[in-house]
Amino acid sequence: EVQLVESGGGLVQPGGSLRLSCAASGFTFSNYLMAWFRQAPGKEREFVAEISYSGNYRNYADSVKGRFTISRDNAKNTVDLQMNSLSPEDTAVYYCTLQISARRYWGQGTQVTVSS
Repeated sequence: EVQLVESGGGLVQPGGSLRLSCAASGFTFSNYLMAWFRQAPGKEREFVAEISYSGNYRNYADSVKGRFTISRDNAKNTVDLQMNSLSPEDTAVYYCTLQISARRYWGQGTQVTVSS
């Protein structure tokens, strides 16, 4: 059974940093592209960042480019999201996700709140 468990969310002041982590199990982690999405209150879920199975390819939403960094550890089956220079607009529930064949899997999400 595919399981994705996010951690690392919390409350941070504007300009601060957080590091999210996603622990994956139930599939061959090193074979799949992994991604982070987020959903702010009253808004649709949106793409944040993705990383290829090898880690050689990374892609970011324009809104986080230059501030967020996605990384993965295939030995530990984890994918991280380092978030710097956070602003209130980054407040959202952040989800780890992957797609296997026609099905997309999601974690339960971790709340990130940026507020003074």
